Amino acid sequence: MVSIKDVAKHAGVAISTVSKVLNHYPNVSEETKKKVNAAIAELGFVPNTIAAALSSKQTGRVALLLDVNRHVQTVDEIPMQYILGAINRAKELGMDVITVFFTMIQEMDVEEMTRYFQSQSIEGLIVCGLSKQDAVLHKLIKSEKFKVVLIDASGVGVHTSNIHIDNVRAQYDVAKKFIIENKAKKILYISGKKNGYASEERMQGMKLLAEELGLTLFTRIGNFSELEARNITMRYVKRRDAIICASDMMAIGAMKALIDMDIYRPVCGFDGINLMGYAGKQMHTVRQDFKQLAAGAIDEMARLMDGHEGREVIMPHQLIRIKYEDVIM
Repeated sequence: MVSIKDVAKHAGVAISTVSKVLNHYPNVSEETKKKVNAAIAELGFVPNTIAAALSSKQTGRVALLLDVNRHVQTVDEIPMQYILGAINRAKELGMDVITVFFTMIQEMDVEEMTRYFQSQSIEGLIVCGLSKQDAVLHKLIKSEKFKVVLIDASGVGVHTSNIHIDNVRAQYDVAKKFIIENKAKKILYISGKKNGYASEERMQGMKLLAEELGLTLFTRIGNFSELEARNITMRYVKRRDAIICASDMMAIGAMKALIDMDIYRPVCGFDGINLMGYAGKQMHTVRQDFKQLAAGAIDEMARLMDGHEGREVIMPHQLIRIKYEDVIM
Protein backbone atom coordinates (compact mmCIF):
# COMPACT_ATOMS: atom_id res chain seq x y z
CA MET A 1 0.00 0.00 0.00
CA VAL A 2 1.31 3.42 -0.98
CA SER A 3 1.80 5.69 2.04
CA ILE A 4 2.05 9.44 2.45
CA LYS A 5 5.77 8.88 3.07
CA ASP A 6 6.10 7.26 -0.38
CA VAL A 7 4.38 10.24 -1.99
CA ALA A 8 6.72 12.67 -0.23
CA LYS A 9 9.80 10.74 -1.34
CA HIS A 10 8.57 10.50 -4.94
CA ALA A 11 7.80 14.22 -5.08
CA GLY A 12 11.03 15.19 -3.32
CA VAL A 13 9.25 17.07 -0.53
CA ALA A 14 8.64 16.67 3.20
CA ILE A 15 5.75 14.56 4.52
CA SER A 16 4.30 17.69 6.11
CA THR A 17 4.23 19.33 2.66
CA VAL A 18 2.16 16.47 1.27
CA SER A 19 -0.24 16.87 4.20
CA LYS A 20 -0.49 20.61 3.46
CA VAL A 21 -1.40 19.87 -0.15
CA LEU A 22 -4.00 17.32 1.01
CA ASN A 23 -5.30 19.92 3.47
CA HIS A 24 -5.44 22.64 0.75
CA TYR A 25 -3.21 24.94 2.77
CA PRO A 26 -2.92 28.36 1.08
CA ASN A 27 0.83 28.84 1.69
CA VAL A 28 1.97 26.11 -0.73
CA SER A 29 3.38 27.16 -4.10
CA GLU A 30 1.68 26.07 -7.32
CA GLU A 31 4.85 24.31 -8.42
CA THR A 32 4.92 22.24 -5.20
CA LYS A 33 1.23 21.41 -5.53
CA LYS A 34 1.82 20.15 -9.07
CA LYS A 35 4.73 17.95 -7.96
CA VAL A 36 2.76 16.44 -5.08
CA ASN A 37 -0.40 15.90 -7.11
CA ALA A 38 1.66 14.32 -9.90
CA ALA A 39 3.25 11.93 -7.39
CA ILE A 40 -0.18 11.07 -5.99
CA ALA A 41 -1.45 10.26 -9.48
CA GLU A 42 1.63 8.29 -10.54
CA LEU A 43 1.72 6.18 -7.38
CA GLY A 44 -2.04 5.74 -7.16
CA PHE A 45 -2.10 7.06 -3.60
CA VAL A 46 -5.55 6.91 -2.01
CA PRO A 47 -5.89 8.86 1.27
CA ASN A 48 -7.33 6.74 4.06
CA THR A 49 -9.94 7.96 6.54
CA ILE A 50 -7.22 9.61 8.60
CA ALA A 51 -5.88 11.53 5.63
CA ALA A 52 -9.46 12.38 4.74
CA ALA A 53 -9.85 13.88 8.19
CA LEU A 54 -6.86 16.08 7.49
CA SER A 55 -8.00 17.12 4.03
CA SER A 56 -11.40 18.13 5.41
CA LYS A 57 -9.50 20.57 7.67
CA GLN A 58 -11.39 19.32 10.72
CA THR A 59 -8.17 18.40 12.50
CA GLY A 60 -6.88 21.08 14.85
CA ARG A 61 -4.26 21.11 17.58
CA VAL A 62 -4.18 18.18 19.97
CA ALA A 63 -3.01 18.18 23.58
CA LEU A 64 -1.31 15.07 24.93
CA LEU A 65 -2.10 15.02 28.66
CA LEU A 66 0.33 12.99 30.77
CA ASP A 67 0.17 12.03 34.43
CA VAL A 68 3.86 11.51 35.13
CA ASN A 69 4.50 9.02 37.93
CA ARG A 70 6.02 11.04 40.76
CA HIS A 71 6.46 7.95 42.94
CA VAL A 72 9.39 6.55 40.95
CA GLN A 73 12.96 7.03 42.09
CA THR A 74 14.43 6.95 38.59
CA VAL A 75 13.48 8.27 35.16
CA ASP A 76 10.23 6.70 33.95
CA GLU A 77 10.66 5.84 30.27
CA ILE A 78 6.94 5.27 29.60
CA PRO A 79 5.87 8.95 29.30
CA MET A 80 8.73 9.61 26.89
CA GLN A 81 7.63 6.68 24.73
CA TYR A 82 4.09 8.09 24.67
CA ILE A 83 5.42 11.51 23.64
CA LEU A 84 7.64 10.11 20.89
CA GLY A 85 4.90 7.87 19.54
CA ALA A 86 2.37 10.70 19.43
CA ILE A 87 4.72 13.30 17.94
CA ASN A 88 6.09 10.99 15.25
CA ARG A 89 2.64 9.89 14.11
CA ALA A 90 1.25 13.41 14.27
CA LYS A 91 4.16 14.64 12.14
CA GLU A 92 3.36 12.03 9.50
CA LEU A 93 -0.23 13.29 9.40
CA GLY A 94 0.61 16.98 9.56
CA MET A 95 -1.05 17.37 12.94
CA ASP A 96 0.10 19.71 15.71
CA VAL A 97 0.54 18.16 19.17
CA ILE A 98 1.52 19.85 22.43
CA THR A 99 2.35 18.08 25.70
CA VAL A 100 0.55 19.07 28.90
CA PHE A 101 1.36 17.49 32.25
CA PHE A 102 -1.37 16.92 34.83
CA THR A 103 0.54 19.07 37.32
CA MET A 104 0.10 22.08 35.00
CA ILE A 105 -3.70 21.93 35.21
CA GLN A 106 -4.41 20.17 38.51
CA GLU A 107 -5.50 23.35 40.33
CA MET A 108 -7.96 24.41 37.59
CA ASP A 109 -11.72 23.94 37.64
CA VAL A 110 -13.64 22.87 34.51
CA GLU A 111 -14.17 26.41 33.22
CA GLU A 112 -10.52 27.37 33.73
CA MET A 113 -9.35 24.18 32.07
CA THR A 114 -11.68 24.74 29.12
CA ARG A 115 -10.45 28.31 28.64
CA TYR A 116 -6.84 27.16 28.92
CA PHE A 117 -7.18 24.58 26.15
CA GLN A 118 -9.27 26.88 23.96
CA SER A 119 -6.64 29.63 24.33
CA GLN A 120 -4.14 27.12 22.91
CA SER A 121 -6.48 26.37 19.97
CA ILE A 122 -6.87 22.79 21.23
CA GLU A 123 -9.64 20.76 19.64
CA GLY A 124 -8.71 17.30 20.88
CA LEU A 125 -7.33 15.76 24.08
CA ILE A 126 -5.36 12.52 24.36
CA VAL A 127 -5.32 11.59 28.03
CA CYS A 128 -2.76 9.17 29.52
CA GLY A 129 -3.07 8.14 33.16
CA LEU A 130 -6.65 9.18 33.94
CA SER A 131 -7.93 7.74 37.23
CA LYS A 132 -11.36 7.67 38.83
CA GLN A 133 -10.22 10.41 41.22
CA ASP A 134 -9.58 12.97 38.46
CA ALA A 135 -13.01 14.56 38.91
CA VAL A 136 -12.36 17.78 36.98
CA LEU A 137 -10.98 15.97 33.93
CA HIS A 138 -13.98 13.63 33.98
CA LYS A 139 -16.30 16.67 33.96
CA LEU A 140 -14.32 18.19 31.10
CA ILE A 141 -14.63 14.99 29.07
CA LYS A 142 -18.38 14.79 29.73
CA SER A 143 -18.81 18.41 28.60
CA GLU A 144 -18.03 17.19 25.05
CA LYS A 145 -16.30 20.47 24.20
CA PHE A 146 -13.31 18.51 22.93
CA LYS A 147 -12.72 15.28 21.07
CA VAL A 148 -11.09 12.86 23.53
CA VAL A 149 -9.01 9.69 23.27
CA LEU A 150 -8.25 7.93 26.55
CA ILE A 151 -5.19 5.71 26.88
CA ASP A 152 -5.58 2.95 29.48
CA ALA A 153 -8.88 4.25 30.86
CA SER A 154 -12.53 3.35 30.40
CA GLY A 155 -15.02 5.53 28.60
CA VAL A 156 -16.68 5.64 25.21
CA GLY A 157 -19.04 8.34 23.94
CA VAL A 158 -20.00 10.20 20.80
CA HIS A 159 -16.80 12.28 21.04
CA THR A 160 -14.70 9.92 23.18
CA SER A 161 -12.70 6.81 22.30
CA ASN A 162 -10.35 4.72 24.39
CA ILE A 163 -7.33 2.68 23.38
CA HIS A 164 -5.54 0.10 25.51
CA ILE A 165 -4.32 -3.46 25.76
CA ASP A 166 -6.53 -6.07 27.42
CA ASN A 167 -5.09 -5.60 30.92
CA VAL A 168 -7.25 -8.33 32.47
CA ARG A 169 -6.14 -10.90 29.89
CA ALA A 170 -2.50 -9.77 29.90
CA GLN A 171 -2.16 -9.97 33.70
CA TYR A 172 -3.94 -13.32 33.78
CA ASP A 173 -1.76 -14.77 31.00
CA VAL A 174 1.64 -13.65 32.25
CA ALA A 175 0.85 -14.58 35.86
CA LYS A 176 -0.41 -18.04 34.87
CA LYS A 177 2.71 -18.79 32.84
CA PHE A 178 4.92 -17.51 35.68
CA ILE A 179 3.07 -19.40 38.44
CA ILE A 180 2.97 -22.73 36.61
CA GLU A 181 6.67 -22.48 35.75
CA ASN A 182 7.60 -21.75 39.38
CA LYS A 183 5.00 -24.05 41.02
CA ALA A 184 3.94 -21.15 43.25
CA LYS A 185 0.85 -21.13 45.47
CA LYS A 186 1.31 -18.26 47.94
CA ILE A 187 1.50 -15.05 45.94
CA LEU A 188 2.45 -11.54 47.02
CA TYR A 189 0.74 -9.29 44.47
CA ILE A 190 1.86 -5.65 44.39
CA SER A 191 -0.81 -3.67 42.55
CA GLY A 192 -0.65 -0.22 40.93
CA LYS A 193 -2.43 2.88 42.15
CA LYS A 194 -5.75 3.06 43.94
CA ASN A 195 -8.66 3.93 41.62
CA GLY A 196 -6.51 3.49 38.52
CA TYR A 197 -8.34 1.87 35.60
CA ALA A 198 -5.41 -0.26 34.43
CA SER A 199 -4.55 -1.18 38.03
CA GLU A 200 -8.06 -2.42 38.74
CA GLU A 201 -8.16 -4.41 35.50
CA ARG A 202 -4.86 -6.12 36.27
CA MET A 203 -6.12 -6.86 39.77
CA GLN A 204 -9.19 -8.44 38.22
CA GLY A 205 -6.97 -10.67 36.09
CA MET A 206 -5.07 -11.81 39.19
CA LYS A 207 -8.27 -12.57 41.09
CA LEU A 208 -9.59 -14.66 38.21
CA LEU A 209 -6.37 -16.66 38.13
CA ALA A 210 -6.24 -17.08 41.92
CA GLU A 211 -9.75 -18.51 41.89
CA GLU A 212 -8.97 -20.82 38.98
CA LEU A 213 -5.71 -22.20 40.43
CA GLY A 214 -6.65 -22.06 44.12
CA LEU A 215 -3.92 -19.57 44.96
CA THR A 216 -3.44 -17.71 48.23
CA LEU A 217 -3.29 -14.07 47.10
CA PHE A 218 -1.92 -11.38 49.41
CA THR A 219 -2.25 -7.90 47.87
CA ARG A 220 -0.70 -4.55 48.67
CA ILE A 221 -0.83 -1.25 46.73
CA GLY A 222 2.57 -0.18 45.39
CA ASN A 223 1.61 3.01 43.47
CA PHE A 224 3.90 1.96 40.60
CA SER A 225 6.86 2.90 42.84
CA GLU A 226 9.98 0.75 43.05
CA LEU A 227 10.66 2.09 46.57
CA GLU A 228 7.19 1.17 47.83
CA ALA A 229 7.47 -2.25 46.18
CA ARG A 230 10.85 -2.75 47.87
CA ASN A 231 9.40 -1.89 51.27
CA ILE A 232 6.34 -4.11 50.73
CA THR A 233 8.56 -7.01 49.68
CA MET A 234 10.83 -6.68 52.70
CA ARG A 235 7.85 -6.69 55.01
CA TYR A 236 5.66 -9.42 53.54
CA VAL A 237 7.65 -11.75 51.27
CA LYS A 238 8.90 -14.33 53.79
CA ARG A 239 5.53 -16.08 54.01
CA ARG A 240 5.05 -16.07 50.23
CA ASP A 241 6.76 -18.09 47.53
CA ALA A 242 6.47 -15.71 44.54
CA ILE A 243 5.98 -12.00 43.79
CA ILE A 244 3.87 -10.59 40.96
CA CYS A 245 3.95 -6.85 40.30
CA ALA A 246 1.59 -4.69 38.22
CA SER A 247 4.59 -2.87 36.70
CA ASP A 248 8.22 -3.53 35.85
CA MET A 249 9.40 -0.63 38.03
CA MET A 250 7.84 -2.31 41.05
CA ALA A 251 9.29 -5.67 40.00
CA ILE A 252 12.75 -4.06 40.01
CA GLY A 253 12.07 -2.69 43.50
CA ALA A 254 10.97 -6.13 44.69
CA MET A 255 14.12 -7.70 43.22
CA LYS A 256 16.27 -5.13 45.03
CA ALA A 257 14.60 -6.06 48.33
CA LEU A 258 15.29 -9.77 47.75
CA ILE A 259 18.96 -9.02 47.05
CA ASP A 260 19.21 -6.93 50.22
CA MET A 261 17.53 -9.71 52.23
CA ASP A 262 19.73 -12.37 50.59
CA ILE A 263 16.76 -14.62 49.80
CA TYR A 264 15.31 -15.89 46.53
CA ARG A 265 11.77 -15.57 45.25
CA PRO A 266 10.74 -15.50 41.58
CA VAL A 267 9.46 -12.09 40.44
CA CYS A 268 7.08 -11.19 37.60
CA GLY A 269 6.59 -7.71 36.11
CA PHE A 270 4.34 -5.89 33.66
CA ASP A 271 5.05 -3.33 30.87
CA GLY A 272 8.20 -4.58 29.13
CA ILE A 273 10.36 -1.51 29.78
CA ASN A 274 14.03 -1.54 28.73
CA LEU A 275 15.22 -1.09 32.31
CA MET A 276 14.16 -4.68 33.01
CA GLY A 277 17.10 -5.82 30.90
CA TYR A 278 19.48 -4.42 33.51
CA ALA A 279 17.81 -6.15 36.47
CA GLY A 280 20.13 -9.15 36.30
CA LYS A 281 17.27 -11.66 36.05
CA GLN A 282 15.16 -12.58 33.03
CA MET A 283 11.84 -11.82 34.68
CA HIS A 284 8.54 -12.64 33.05
CA THR A 285 6.68 -9.52 31.95
CA VAL A 286 4.07 -8.17 29.54
CA ARG A 287 5.33 -5.97 26.74
CA GLN A 288 2.98 -3.27 25.53
CA ASP A 289 4.18 -0.96 22.79
CA PHE A 290 3.69 2.52 24.28
CA LYS A 291 4.82 4.29 21.11
CA GLN A 292 2.28 2.33 19.10
CA LEU A 293 -0.44 3.04 21.67
CA ALA A 294 0.22 6.76 21.35
CA ALA A 295 0.36 6.55 17.55
CA GLY A 296 -2.93 4.66 17.59
CA ALA A 297 -4.41 7.39 19.78
CA ILE A 298 -3.40 10.00 17.18
CA ASP A 299 -5.04 7.90 14.46
CA GLU A 300 -8.18 7.59 16.56
CA MET A 301 -8.22 11.35 17.19
CA ALA A 302 -8.08 12.00 13.44
CA ARG A 303 -10.97 9.57 13.02
CA LEU A 304 -13.05 11.42 15.64
CA MET A 305 -12.28 14.73 13.97
CA ASP A 306 -13.53 13.27 10.73
CA GLY A 307 -16.95 12.97 12.36
CA HIS A 308 -16.92 9.33 13.46
CA GLU A 309 -18.29 8.33 16.86
CA GLY A 310 -16.12 7.11 19.71
CA ARG A 311 -15.19 3.46 20.13
CA GLU A 312 -12.96 1.10 22.09
CA VAL A 313 -9.68 0.02 20.45
CA ILE A 314 -7.80 -3.01 21.83
CA MET A 315 -4.08 -3.16 21.06
CA PRO A 316 -1.93 -6.32 21.16
CA HIS A 317 0.50 -7.33 23.90
CA GLN A 318 3.29 -9.90 24.22
CA LEU A 319 4.46 -12.19 27.00
CA ILE A 320 8.26 -11.95 27.14
CA ARG A 321 11.36 -12.31 29.27
CA ILE A 322 13.76 -9.39 28.81
CA LYS A 323 17.50 -9.99 28.98
CA TYR A 324 20.39 -7.55 28.76
CA GLU A 325 21.12 -8.46 25.14
CA ASP A 326 17.57 -7.41 24.17
CA VAL A 327 18.30 -3.88 25.39
CA ILE A 328 21.73 -3.27 23.89
CA MET A 329 21.28 -4.94 20.48
